[in-house]
Amino acid sequence: MPPAILALLPIFLVGLAGSVHCVGMCGGIVGALSAASGPRVIRIAVAPVKPAAASVARVLAYNGGRIVSYMVAGALAGGLAGGAANLLRYASLQIAAYWLANLMLVALGLYLMDAWHGLNRLEALGNLVWRRLQPLLKPLLPMDSVPKALALGGLWGWVPCGMVYSVLLTALLSGSALGGAAVMLAFGLGTLPVLLGLGLLGARLRQNMQRRPVRIACGTLVLAFGLLGLYRAVHGVSLGWLDALCLTAHP
Repeated sequence: MPPAILALLPIFLVGLAGSVHCVGMCGGIVGALSAASGPRVIRIAVAPVKPAAASVARVLAYNGGRIVSYMVAGALAGGLAGGAANLLRYASLQIAAYWLANLMLVALGLYLMDAWHGLNRLEALGNLVWRRLQPLLKPLLPMDSVPKALALGGLWGWVPCGMVYSVLLTALLSGSALGGAAVMLAFGLGTLPVLLGLGLLGARLRQNMQRRPVRIACGTLVLAFGLLGLYRAVHGVSLGWLDALCLTAHP
């Protein structure tokens, strides 16, 4: 596996484990959008599509729009650091961002485990933004076409989320727009399996993913990434092959 792809693997895993959080925050909304999707047969180009294929096409388009939004946000964050601000040239700022990124991972891990809910304020902000966005989404409902699903996903990708913010800090530390977009692409692809399942299976998957053993296992994985990064920050040493499991480059 190429080193660049290997470096993105932990970010993918955080997205995969953190998607348990997406089940709680986004699951109801994804289900509502799917329920409001109108006729079960839609048209792509001029050919009618069977109901199952139509559902898959809408869910894929919705998640595609969401991931594109993440990539744009990552490119903006990485470009800010590598271009105008030159953040990575200033050791003190880099170290502060490194600590903050890993502390956010620790907070996210504890949140997923239901051990600490300090991220609830960000989630409340997200709900507030969603309520304000709802009137703007009316022209896109029912979600009965691929373009509508793509647009809805693109809008939803900008709703504030503690998990997204924690990975955006890693995108910031990537030092370039391309690196930041790659970080958020890896994260978005990690969240894809569960959110695809939510769009297609709905409540059944949501119930299973919210079980305590699942949340503890996923939270423990994210927490371990954060603690590993903090250990490197405290001791300032390389951990050998374990460095590949750190989400951010050591300052």
